[in-house]
Parts: sequence; structure tokens; C-alpha cells
Amino acid sequence: MAELLVVRSKIKEAAEGVNVSGDFAAALSEKVEQLIKDAVRRAKENKRGTIKPRDL
Repeated sequence: MAELLVVRSKIKEAAEGVNVSGDFAAALSEKVEQLIKDAVRRAKENKRGTIKPRDL
């Protein structure tokens, strides 16, 4: 398993009392990683070295 980009305890807090499966954090982390890669691509396309909220 790759390093997680999310904090499991924070996921549980955000889930508002709903159970969280053991593999949810890994799946969420993959989505977060893809969002970051997409933001980096957009920033580079706009000739910036900083990703910003608008790149999401």
C-alpha cells in the first residue's frame, strides 16, 4: 500500500457517526492524489509554479 494522503481519524470524524470501511482511506487517498496531479497539470498549463484552489 502506498503512503496515505489522508488521516484516518479525520475521515471517521467527518463521517458523522457512519462506519468507515478499512479500505475507504486508501480509496480516498487515490482520489486525492489524482486531484493533486490534475491541479499540478492545470497550474503548469497556466505557467504557474503554485497550485491554487482554482486548479481543483
